[in-house]
Amino acid sequence: MNYKAVVIGASAGGITALGKILPRLPLDFALPVLIVQHISPNSDNFMVRYFDRLCQLKVKEADEKEEIRPGTVYFAPPNYHLLVETDFTISLSVDERVNFSRPSIDVLFESAADAWCSHLIGIIITGASSDGSKGLRRIGKCGGLTIVQDPAEAESYMMPESAIKIANVDKILKLNEIADLLLQIHQQLRRDN
Repeated sequence: MNYKAVVIGASAGGITALGKILPRLPLDFALPVLIVQHISPNSDNFMVRYFDRLCQLKVKEADEKEEIRPGTVYFAPPNYHLLVETDFTISLSVDERVNFSRPSIDVLFESAADAWCSHLIGIIITGASSDGSKGLRRIGKCGGLTIVQDPAEAESYMMPESAIKIANVDKILKLNEIADLLLQIHQQLRRDN
């Protein structure tokens, strides 16, 4: 178990759901966390400011060509796709919408899978679309760990349910169990290094 990064996809209900995971991650969390939360193209950076106050980790909007660092949460900016380059820097794109979304979860997940392969953890939580399902499947095919929020608990069950149907997911968990698992992985990585 040698994970290098976590990617999370969320849509409807995502801010509440992320609020049950991100604040539980410690200041020295061993991995970077990259997030696509579907938001309005005209959104301000309220979400980033909100989570930066709530979390021990540094929370920021992703910047073009930025080096991805452990212990940091990166949110996709409004109206930009967030991609991971193979040199583990961030790339932002205004390419066409994918699954009616920009940022698209699939775009992040597929590029992150290509960069980190089996060293990636992919997580789909609440949302009212199928965005992220193909990307999560790609993470699984590359040998990464795939996790989906239990649809019965999700504020909007469509995205988790779609991911379960399309991707052969490793774990279906409640939000508190997702946070518990990330903490266990963090502790294991700290012991191993």
